[in-house]
Amino acid sequence: MNFWTILKGHKRGLVFIAALLLIENIAWVIEPTVFGNLIDEFIDKAQGRKIVIDEKHLFPLFAWIGIYLINSLSGSVRRIFEPGTYQNIYVDIVDRITGKGESEGLETSKITARTQLSQEYITFLQYRTTEFAEQVIAILGAVTAVAVFDIRISMLCLLAAVPITAIGFFYYKKISLLQNSLHNNYEDTYEAFSKRDKNLVISIFRNMAKTQQRIGRWSAFNFSAIRICLLLIFIGVLYISIDLDDFTTGNIYSIVAYLWTFTTSVEYLPEILESWTSLQDITERLKTEN
Repeated sequence: MNFWTILKGHKRGLVFIAALLLIENIAWVIEPTVFGNLIDEFIDKAQGRKIVIDEKHLFPLFAWIGIYLINSLSGSVRRIFEPGTYQNIYVDIVDRITGKGESEGLETSKITARTQLSQEYITFLQYRTTEFAEQVIAILGAVTAVAVFDIRISMLCLLAAVPITAIGFFYYKKISLLQNSLHNNYEDTYEAFSKRDKNLVISIFRNMAKTQQRIGRWSAFNFSAIRICLLLIFIGVLYISIDLDDFTTGNIYSIVAYLWTFTTSVEYLPEILESWTSLQDITERLKTEN
C-alpha cells in the first residue's frame, strides 16, 4: 500500500489545511512582538508609567487585534475541515488493508488488528503532524524573534539544539525497538481472543504493560535531559539580562514570551518523536506493492 498515493488523492484538502496551519502559527509567532509594542505605546514613562490613551495608540491596538483575529479565525476554519478530510483518508486506508488481507488469505484477527493499528496514521496526520509543524514554526520563530532583541539569546537557543538533538536520536533508537515489541503483542491480542485463551490474553497484556513501562522510563530520561539543557539556557539568559537595562517593558515581555514558547515547544518534541517511531513500525507491517 502506497500511502503517498492515498494522500495525493486528498491533496486539495491537505494543502488547504496546511495553508491555514501556516497562517495560524505565523500570526501566533508575530503576536508577542506586536503586543509588546502595544504595551510600550500605552505606557507613558514621563508620567510615572501611567497608561495614557490617545489616537496614536489606535494603530498598534488594531494591529494586535488583527493578528489575534487572523490566528483565531484560521485556526477555527482549519478545525472545521480537518475531521472530514482525515476520516476520508482513513476510509481509503482501511479499504486497501482489507483488500490486501483478503488477497493474501490473512486471518480475520490479523486484518482487524492492522486496521486498528492504521488508525494511528490518522491520529498522526491529524494531530501529531499538526503539532510538529506548530512546534517547529514556534521554535524557529522564537529563535529568530529573540535575535532581533539580542543575538546572544538566539545563539544560546541554537547551541542548546545540539545536545537536544543528540538526546532525541538516542531516544529514537531505544523507542523504535520497544514500539515494535508493543505492536507485535497488539496483533497477537486478536488471535488470543479468538482462541478464548484467558491465560494467553493476560500474558499478552502483561507484556504490553511492561513494554509501556519501559517506554515511560526512557521518556522520563529524555524529558529530564532536555529540561537540564533548557535550565542552562535560562541561566545564560539571566546573565545576559544584566545588559538589558535599555530594553522597554514591551521588549521584556516579548523576550519572556518567546523563551517560554521555545521551552514548551522543545519539551513537546519527544512525544511527537515517540508517535513517529510507532508510525514507522506500523508502516513496515502494512507495506504492499500496490
